[in-house]
Parts: sequence; C-alpha cells; structure tokens
Amino acid sequence: MVESNDTMKRAIRAKSRDMSESSLGIEENSMKIIELEIGTHSYSELQWNVVRRVIHATADFDFAKPDKNRIIFSTNAIENAFKAFNKKRHIVVDVDMVQSGINKKSVAKIGTSLICNISNKEVIDLSKKENKTRSTMAMRYSSKEIDGGIVVIGNAPTALYEVIKMINENIVKPLLVIGIPVGFISAAESKSELSRMNVDFITNIGRKGGSSAASSIINALMLLYISNLN
Repeated sequence: MVESNDTMKRAIRAKSRDMSESSLGIEENSMKIIELEIGTHSYSELQWNVVRRVIHATADFDFAKPDKNRIIFSTNAIENAFKAFNKKRHIVVDVDMVQSGINKKSVAKIGTSLICNISNKEVIDLSKKENKTRSTMAMRYSSKEIDGGIVVIGNAPTALYEVIKMINENIVKPLLVIGIPVGFISAAESKSELSRMNVDFITNIGRKGGSSAASSIINALMLLYISNLN
C-alpha cells in the first residue's frame, strides 16, 4: 500500500512537471506569434515587454497599433514604476477584478502591498452619502496610499477622473498612473486627459482596456523589476 502511494505521488509530480513545461511552451509560442504578427514597432525593449503582455492577456493586437488602441507611455513611466517598487510603495487598484489578476508572488517578492477599497464598508457608505460612484470614493479614500505610489485603473473611468482631480488639487502625486479603463462612456476621454497630465502614466488610446489589460501591465512591470534584481 505504501509502495502504491509512493508510485502515485511520483506520477502526480511527473504530471505536474509535464503540465508546467507545457504551460511554459504555450506561453513561449504565444509570444512568438505576437512577435510575428506585430513585426516592426516603435516601442523600446522594456515598453515592448509590457505591451506584449497585454496582447498575450487579451489576444488583442490593437493595443500595439498606432491607428487603433495603441498603448502609450510617458517618458519616465517604467523608471518610476521601478522607483515605487524599490521604495515598496503601495499599488492601489480600482476594482476587485484588477486585484485578483495581479501576481501575488511578485507583490510578495517586491515587498509591496495591494490596496483595493471598492468593497470597503466606509467607502460604500460614503458613496451613498455623497451620491458618487464607489470607484470615485475608493480613490479619494485611498489618497494616502496613492501619494508616492502606483495607481492601476482598468475598469472605471470615474476612478481615473478622480485621481486626475486629486493630482490637480495637489492632494496626491503618484509615481505612476496606469489608466486603462474600458467602456463607451468617458473611457477614451479620461485616458486622453491623463496623457496630458504632468504625471507619469501608462495608458492607451480609445475605448478598449479592462481589468485583464491593467493587471497584465503591472504584472509585466513587476517581472521586469524582479529580473533586473537578479
């Protein structure tokens, strides 16, 4: 019986290795397909690592196309992300779906923390009292963590507008704003306004975006930072 159990355990471990190697192979081949389909582009090596991750997460090549929904970077966006990681500053996100898509092992390795107050009872109560969206109030509620940190917005244009408002009011000065909300109402406009702000950002043109795009951007930045440490 003991021998049988040991045999089963070895078989399970071998199967896990095979699955892991298979997953790595799928990702590697997916990246090759992305490289082939995009071809020549104007992104720097570090920027391309981020954009490629978004395409991998969404299967949407428009994020790399200038005439579509191209991702754009401010001059010091990636450098500032690394500064925030180095200082172990908070990563504040707009919704639970963005938080769930962020790699927790990378967060732990860097030693930072994730903040999402969209479901915080105080935020819910404040949104009812002020008659404002929860995403708006969650950003205002998280102002202390946003200041000097990284904001990641993938769902709510109202959250991005609130961060922009707080920056204009000199309440916060985040090191990086990742603003890539999706939708038909105010998504494109809020991103356009972010791109004109005196703050470092990663955003995109147009309506496309979303939680998976946002989480893949911060995941890519964390992986780049960790690989540079090694």
